[in-house]
Amino acid sequence: MSTTIQIQLDEQALSLPAHTTLAQLLEQSQRSPESVATALNGRFVPREARPGTPLHDGDTVLLFKPIVGG
Repeated sequence: MSTTIQIQLDEQALSLPAHTTLAQLLEQSQRSPESVATALNGRFVPREARPGTPLHDGDTVLLFKPIVGG
């Protein structure tokens, strides 16, 4: 079993330790959890779900500015 995984982060290849979560990726990227919205493989991931969302080899992560309004 591999100790690293390869993902795409904002269209750039990135190698991470296996079992990295989406929350850990943001921390490693020095991104404030409140400053970005996240999508994993095209699906929105709410902020509260990030710690329990593991990343897998081949995943695509998109970070984008959250949109607020009403």
